[in-house]
This record gives sequence, structure tokens and C-alpha cells, in this order.
Amino acid sequence: MASPAPLTPASKLKPLSHIKPIPNSIAPLSPPPTPQQQQPQNHYARRHFLSLATAILTSPFVLPITPAFAGSDEEYLKDTEDVIDKVRTTVNMDKNDPNVADAVASLRETSNSWVAKYRREKALLGRASFRDMYSALNAVTGHYISFGPTAPIPSKRRARILEEMDTAEKALSRGR
Repeated sequence: MASPAPLTPASKLKPLSHIKPIPNSIAPLSPPPTPQQQQPQNHYARRHFLSLATAILTSPFVLPITPAFAGSDEEYLKDTEDVIDKVRTTVNMDKNDPNVADAVASLRETSNSWVAKYRREKALLGRASFRDMYSALNAVTGHYISFGPTAPIPSKRRARILEEMDTAEKALSRGR
């Protein structure tokens, strides 16, 4: 077998480094760990225990997750009709009316609560009344957020919003 470095008469051999013997005594080289030094180990054990306990206690078998129920159809009809009336009165207000800013703030609060209440109801998502209401509320609140509560709504946008309110009201009367 060939050596990786050929030995030639010109090369010098390096002496091997001195190997220190292992002491035979069993005496510890360092003092035993203090409670502060053991704390990181306890911290990780505590964290592991708490994560397991949380996983077990929040499992679906212990705490079943039930979807939020927005309410009955009668409640949806009443809430939607109230929002329709509020949108119509706010959109048709004169721009010089001193109560426009308060009406817009009230409309935004009402529309946010209506959307938050009914947007996650899978039974309502397919309804024509919900679709038209959501679209109209999005247009109204988007306008007032972008241009301020006292900015008048342009005639084309107002016509579209009022048309969506009419179709939503018709769909509500038909149970859609």
C-alpha cells in the first residue's frame, strides 16, 4: 500500500504530539450544578409539559367547536330591512345637511355589524339578497372611507347602490 506522501531522504519526520494520559481519579473537575444552572433544563421540561397539556385540553373531543349561528330567517329579514332603510336615508341626504357625518358613522357601524354577523353563514352566502346587500354596502362604505363622510356620492354610484337595494329588497320579499 502506497503512502500518501512519499518518504524521501530529504523530508524530515515530525515527532508525534504528546498524548496526555487520562487521570484515574473519579473526583469531579467542576462543582455540582447550582439551581440557577439547572433552571434551563426545568424550563424546557415545563414548556414541553404545558404544550402537551394545552394540546390535550383544547382537542375537539374535550372542547367541541361549534359554528356561530347568526339567527333565524326572521332576524336576517329584519336586520337586512333595517340596513336597507339606513342606506337609503343616508345616500339620499343633502350634502349640506349638518347630520350627514353622524348618519354616515351610524351607517358604517350598522353595516359592519351586519356584515360581521351574516358573512360566515354558509346558508346565506348563496342568497341573492345577501349578495346584493354585500355589494351595495361595500360600495357605500368604500366611498365614505375613501372620500370622507361629507363627500357626496356620484350619481352613477348612487343609482347603482339604490338599484342593488331594490333588488335585495325584492329578493328578501321572495325569500331569497
